[in-house]
Amino acid sequence: MYAAEAEKQVGRRFTWPWFLVAVVVYLGIIQGLGKLIGVDTGPSDSQFPTTESLVRNALIPIGASIVFIAALVTWLGWWGVVLRYRVPARRWVRWVPISMLLAALVGLNYGHLSDQSASLVCCLLLLGLFVGVGEELMFRGIGVHVFKRAGFSEGKVALWSSVIFGLAHVSNAIGQGAQAILQALIVCTSGYFFYLCLRVGGVILLPMLVHGLWDTSLISTLIGTEPVVYLGTIVILVLQVALIVVLVVRRRAVNPTRTSTSPA
Repeated sequence: MYAAEAEKQVGRRFTWPWFLVAVVVYLGIIQGLGKLIGVDTGPSDSQFPTTESLVRNALIPIGASIVFIAALVTWLGWWGVVLRYRVPARRWVRWVPISMLLAALVGLNYGHLSDQSASLVCCLLLLGLFVGVGEELMFRGIGVHVFKRAGFSEGKVALWSSVIFGLAHVSNAIGQGAQAILQALIVCTSGYFFYLCLRVGGVILLPMLVHGLWDTSLISTLIGTEPVVYLGTIVILVLQVALIVVLVVRRRAVNPTRTSTSPA
């Protein structure tokens, strides 16, 4: 029996419908604060043209959501459970976090970042940290364990935590329009990759690191008054497609040959 199974009764009971409610509250904090204190960047093609816009449109709302998630985990008494996930995966799955980290490092637009102010670059790095910590605590932390405790098979734990992660990004349609639907579909697959990072690392710190650096790389071309097109981003997109193909083909080869969990 894996540790995740043995810890089913630790802390308060929290069912998956209540998890969905928590996700709605979490999104409400981000979107609500963004609307309340955000800076209008309409005239600019950049997502974050200034340090102030990045701080008020993203850092403060996401920081507040992290406080909410931390308070929820504390109330549930789940910190010991959320921080680790002892469900091993086969050795080949290690290439998922390794390739994602390498692609994110290659995809960073170093030249564009060197043209920006130090404060804007520092805030970008902090944003990557906030996104990695907040989203992983909510979806790979609370979400994965909610479905695990509900008796879902490992495959369904991965599926539903990833689907909800993707659907949560539809809320970006408030500011981005219909393209958020496509983003949500892409993010579903990313959610599964981050889930595999959790399986590989056994602790939530690995998916936090991969997720934070991945998003930092993607956003690195979007900051400043003049966002640019960067060929390095293609590396990330190509890897995303490649991982999707590999995991569709080898999805049943994630679990070790001998396992005491439900089949994936």
